[in-house]
Amino acid sequence: MRKPIERFGNPADLPSQLRGGVVAIGNFDGVHRGHQAVLEMALEMARTGGYPALVLTFEPHPRSVFSPDQPVFRLTPAPLRARLLEALSFDAVVEQPFTRAFAALEPNRFIDDILKDALGIAHAVTGHDFHFGHQRRGNPQFLAEAGLRDGFDVTLVEAFRGEGGQIVSSSGVRSLLGEGAVAGAAGLLGYRYTIDAPVTGGKKLGRTLGFPTANMILPQETGLRHGIYAVRLRRADGSLHDGVASFGRRPTVDDDGAPLLETFVFDFDDILYGETCGISFFGFLRGEEKFDGLDALVAQMKRDEAEARALLSGVTPLSRLDAAINFSA
Repeated sequence: MRKPIERFGNPADLPSQLRGGVVAIGNFDGVHRGHQAVLEMALEMARTGGYPALVLTFEPHPRSVFSPDQPVFRLTPAPLRARLLEALSFDAVVEQPFTRAFAALEPNRFIDDILKDALGIAHAVTGHDFHFGHQRRGNPQFLAEAGLRDGFDVTLVEAFRGEGGQIVSSSGVRSLLGEGAVAGAAGLLGYRYTIDAPVTGGKKLGRTLGFPTANMILPQETGLRHGIYAVRLRRADGSLHDGVASFGRRPTVDDDGAPLLETFVFDFDDILYGETCGISFFGFLRGEEKFDGLDALVAQMKRDEAEARALLSGVTPLSRLDAAINFSA
């Protein structure tokens, strides 16, 4: 069994056995197919040369630092991003604290202090448009020249385009999720869109209606369309369970409530309160609706359950990464 990925919040804490590695550099929010092109290149270089395979990323998201009043819809908060990087077989992820002071570092200080001194980098792999340092003055050419001068290799990966020719981006994934187009988003991600959150207590109305739910409060900035979805739940022990989920304000019973993710897990009666679980979205069934009473709501919930069961019965992995997180118990 593969050892869990190691996470470091300070590059200087990297142990000696992980120094001198191949390092993929970027924010990697979403770990989508464009990111995976960079990450797979780094993994290939590490395997070929016998080096540790590392990721250098930044936490929190830079936009949260420069525009705190406009929080970004994070596709993969740090713990989930680390889980995806672990599934790809990286040895460690360094989550460099991103502050205004860090952003103001001169590009040569970023290379000297972080890449050389802290990581002892052997090979940097990043996207073709990677910029860093004060006023983003560090560019790919600057990085390549530093590598030649300081003895580390640099590989720049061109933008990845999907089957339709469009560049795959995190903003493109967010846009699709805002429409409820989880199947389209999965095509850009290379895996089903997934969230991780603790299960919280609720009003237990679902239980009285015959549909007990695992409730999760998602970040306020979550941009997923309100509606009903066919989903798969992963427990902390790795077991997988199909279900149907509602994300929204529950207009029939609580029109003024905060958005809540409520998942009815099929053929399941365990207690999940307090457990952090993953929910992966396989299909959009319908938008959120207000029904004329609980009887009409329950009738529709039964139809949603049948549709979700049918959809989930025929799903197959989209990729090795999708297989690892959504099909491998």
